[in-house]
Amino acid sequence: MHTNGYQPAQKWLKERKGSALGYEEILHYQQIIASQARTIEIMKKIDEI
Repeated sequence: MHTNGYQPAQKWLKERKGSALGYEEILHYQQIIASQARTIEIMKKIDEI
């Protein structure tokens, strides 16, 4: 998903390339993905109006 010209999830991962992710970082990444999925759902509902 693109937001303001970039892909937040991909950018977040690229910034951490080569580093082991801890539990909290993995949870944060999951929240990013869940937020993007929810945003897509909301956008679809808005488009139906």
